Amino acid sequence: MNKMRAVVVDPNVTGRLTISEVDAPVPTPSQALIKVAAISLNRGEVKRSTTAEAGWQPGWDLAGTVEVAAADGSSPPSGTRVVGFVKEGAWAEFVAVPTNSLAELPSSVSFAQAATLPVAGLTAMHALARGGSLLGRSVLITGASGGVGMIACQLANHSGAHVVAHIRKAELEKLVKESGAQDVVIGEDLTSATQYAPYDLILESVGGKILSAALGLLAPDGTCVLFGTSEQHEITFDARRFYGTGGASLYGLILFHELKSEPASIGLARLARLVADNHLRPPIDLEASWMQVADLAQQLLDRRFTGKAVLHISD
Repeated sequence: MNKMRAVVVDPNVTGRLTISEVDAPVPTPSQALIKVAAISLNRGEVKRSTTAEAGWQPGWDLAGTVEVAAADGSSPPSGTRVVGFVKEGAWAEFVAVPTNSLAELPSSVSFAQAATLPVAGLTAMHALARGGSLLGRSVLITGASGGVGMIACQLANHSGAHVVAHIRKAELEKLVKESGAQDVVIGEDLTSATQYAPYDLILESVGGKILSAALGLLAPDGTCVLFGTSEQHEITFDARRFYGTGGASLYGLILFHELKSEPASIGLARLARLVADNHLRPPIDLEASWMQVADLAQQLLDRRFTGKAVLHISD
C-alpha cells in the first residue's frame, strides 16, 4: 500500500479542508498501523487548519482496527479494535500510532464512542486529577456544554463531587444536568456561581471575565485548572482576593504536556472501561461521513452544535 486518502489543508477550496490522496504511513517498530473507522473533531486542530500550510494533515482522535501490529510486539495484534491519539494526521484511512497512545476497546464500546475520548476525555480526566480526591468536594466547570465539559461533569459526579456547571444558554440546562451536574448556573458571567462558592476545584476554558471571576471563587488550597481561553486570552483580576484566599493556585493544562508523565494508553483504557461500564456517556451531538469534514469543521468553529462531532471513514 503506497497511497491512501486523508484530510488535508487546501487553501483553494471552500473551508480549506478536502480529502486527497497522500502517501501511506510507514510505521516505526514501536508504532501500529491502524485502519481508521471513526474520528472526532476538536476546536484546536480545526482552528489551526484555518491558517495551516497547504498539505497539512490535521487530526488527533481516532478509533479503528489494528491493520499491522507493531514490529517490536508492543501493540495489540492485527484485528484488535482500538482507540488512539496522535499529534497530527488522524483524519485518514490509515494512521501509524505509537503503541503508548493506543488502548484496546471493550466489545461494547463503539468506534463512534471511542473516537470522542482522546482529546476531550483525557483533558477532562487530567484536569480533574489536579483536584486530588473529589469525594465530597465542590467542583465548578465552565463551558460545561462542550465536549470536555460534559465528560468532566460525568467524571466529577462519578468521583463523588458536588458538580456545578456554568453555561450561557438556558436551553442547555437539561443537557448538562443529564451529564452529572447537580446545579447549573446560567449567564455571561459567574455572578450566579457565587451562591455555591467556594470551590475546591474549578475547570476553566473560557478566559476573560469568566477566568477573572473564577480566581476569586476558590476555597483555601483550591485549584483553578485553565485549559482554554475561548472568549479572551488576557484578563485582569483581583490579586488580593486570590492570594488572600490562602493556598489557591492556577494551573495551566495542555494535554501534550500531561502525556509526558502518563502515556495516553493508560488514560484511554480507563476511559473506555468507564464507557463499557455505563459510567461515562460520550457526548456525541452528531455523526456524519468524513466527506462532510469541511462543513462540519466550520459548524464547530461557529458553535452550531454542542458536544462532539464524529465522522465515519468510508471505504
